Amino acid sequence: MSLSRKKRRMWALALGLIGLGSATALVMTAFQDNLVFFLAPSEIAAQHPGPERAFRLGGLVEAGSVEKSVNADGRPEARFRVTDGPATVPVTYVGVLPDLFREGQGVVTLGKLGTDGMFRASEVLARHDETYMPPEVAAALKRTGHWEPERGAPPPAGSWNTMSTGGNPAASTGQGG
Repeated sequence: MSLSRKKRRMWALALGLIGLGSATALVMTAFQDNLVFFLAPSEIAAQHPGPERAFRLGGLVEAGSVEKSVNADGRPEARFRVTDGPATVPVTYVGVLPDLFREGQGVVTLGKLGTDGMFRASEVLARHDETYMPPEVAAALKRTGHWEPERGAPPPAGSWNTMSTGGNPAASTGQGG
């Protein structure tokens, strides 16, 4: 049985579309497996991501939370808390912290959240100058109502737990009038 020229073109087009659709599906699946999300501590508290999923945790290093030690393998280990104001996530990291890592400053960590609620970071990135804040951290501060850029610099991290969201930041920190 011989197919007409029109039917052969239709079959070729259909097979081409099926092939293109299959390739697109495979690429999207591979991309989804390698996609790393950014979450703030408040979002982690709300979403409870699974321990198998790697993501970026961003916020400010809570003042007074950094503890440095040496683990059983003789490698440096740091424990600290990352906060966005309403929520805090404990973090552990084995390795040398960046030189600019400090309490009260912006940080983005890459890793996984354990079933015990401890975020195990495989990478820690600290802000690199006095005016820089990672875009993800700035977005989280704006989203939680702790920073309105048009009103000036973000408030110090130590005051976040006493601030109310929305309204006048100066009134919620006990300043101004």
